[in-house]
Amino acid sequence: MKNMLSSMRQDQLERLVQKLGLDIGLEKGCPLRWDLLDRALCHPSAHPVEHYEHLEFLGDGVIRLAAAQFLTETYPELSVGELAAVRSVLVSDRTLTEIATVYSLDRYILVTSAVKQDELGVSRRLAEGLEALLGALYLSTQDLSLIRSWLDGHFQDLAQSVLADPARKNYKAALQEWTQAHFQTLPEYRVKELNPQPGAENRFGAEVWFQRRLWGTGQGRSRKLAEQNAAQEAFARLKNQN
Repeated sequence: MKNMLSSMRQDQLERLVQKLGLDIGLEKGCPLRWDLLDRALCHPSAHPVEHYEHLEFLGDGVIRLAAAQFLTETYPELSVGELAAVRSVLVSDRTLTEIATVYSLDRYILVTSAVKQDELGVSRRLAEGLEALLGALYLSTQDLSLIRSWLDGHFQDLAQSVLADPARKNYKAALQEWTQAHFQTLPEYRVKELNPQPGAENRFGAEVWFQRRLWGTGQGRSRKLAEQNAAQEAFARLKNQN
């Protein structure tokens, strides 16, 4: 199926494989479905049928499995609840976008010029494209051999950062636990839309109020992200008060 691709596209995909460090494995006979890799990097706008949506769906499960295996092997002392909290960060869209950016994945995703000009959609395309890529690699071998070899390094750095953070990156939950433990009450979130354009980085603004005082503000492309950013500021300020 490799010869079905144009020479230009084949060269492009081979450069990505080299970036991922998979070329050594391929030289040793590890199989790779080039047709699936090509499809994984094809946005729905570029082809009505042969696009990445189904592979993205599969990749969502693949990255959760890869993260679960990595965490249980690396941190066997953690409770299931702690493992789940760290995994939620490892498989988040923000993390996927960050990893995809490292490999300049947007350069390899086929997309129409109109969609490519939509700068607000870049993060979403990167996250979706990375999940689809993972789906393609999984189907090539029916295991994680082409995935964990390069993904574990990203997991390692991020997991260490998350475990060093007392809030485990979930500042809303951490703030709620803190206020309940110290004052038996909950913080209040006030959210408003700042920019009506879908996907805008600062679409929503959030405030965190506690005991009639504003403790934190934040912005984000979703209400949830704006609240998390506001909660992060509030959590830090409240902890410094005690």
